[in-house]
Amino acid sequence: MKLKNKVGIITGATSGMGKAMAMRMHEEGASLVLNGRNAARAEELKNTLEAKRLDSVAIMIGDVRQVATNELLVKAAIDQFGQLDFVITNAGILGLGKVTEVQVEDWHATFDTNLHSVYYLAKYSLPHLRNSRGTFIGNASIAAFKNFPNHPAYCASKAAMVALVKQMALDYGPDVRANCLCPGPVDTPLIWDSAKAFDNPEQAVAQAGEKTLLNRLGTPDDIAKLALFLVSDDASWITGTTINIDGGIMSS
Repeated sequence: MKLKNKVGIITGATSGMGKAMAMRMHEEGASLVLNGRNAARAEELKNTLEAKRLDSVAIMIGDVRQVATNELLVKAAIDQFGQLDFVITNAGILGLGKVTEVQVEDWHATFDTNLHSVYYLAKYSLPHLRNSRGTFIGNASIAAFKNFPNHPAYCASKAAMVALVKQMALDYGPDVRANCLCPGPVDTPLIWDSAKAFDNPEQAVAQAGEKTLLNRLGTPDDIAKLALFLVSDDASWITGTTINIDGGIMSS
């Protein structure tokens, strides 16, 4: 197993890409501290994972926009499992609306979720990742490089996340590897929320898949497989980079 005896934190882990990552990392032997805001989904995920390996999962319900939530995630990893080897940030929201239309509170909530929470978790996890020569992964988006109608808060926050994670790679290498995943259109609840910015949401989602060179939407597990590679020793010479995983849509 690629992650045997490894311990990781995954935020936004109770649905979509985060859940797929949790499932795949656990299958590869990792013990996990998982975060989400939906208690029912979190409990269901914990029961599913612990049915395979007892005492290998800790679930923490909490809002990553709060500094204390991130500090407690790191504390849980150290207290329960004794170490921390990788961190993956998945929590994200959209904050839809043109600059003149998006509400100020929605703008701040988007940056608090997509950017500030990444800083908070990095602040508390990096000392432990340095000790373990671990890995930090930010789940960004091709929206860091490509703009979409009515998505200024989302695009700006994802671009800032990319810059932040690259800075970590510079400041904390060679002890810590830090990289960003940049997914394209993936079939998760978020893409359907994003499609509300378009006149015909169902058509917008279908066209997003058709515009990829592989003529389909990505799946959460497509992203999870790449995340697994990046946190494993197979990627031991990869840091400070962004990897688009988008079915080729950025080349179309």
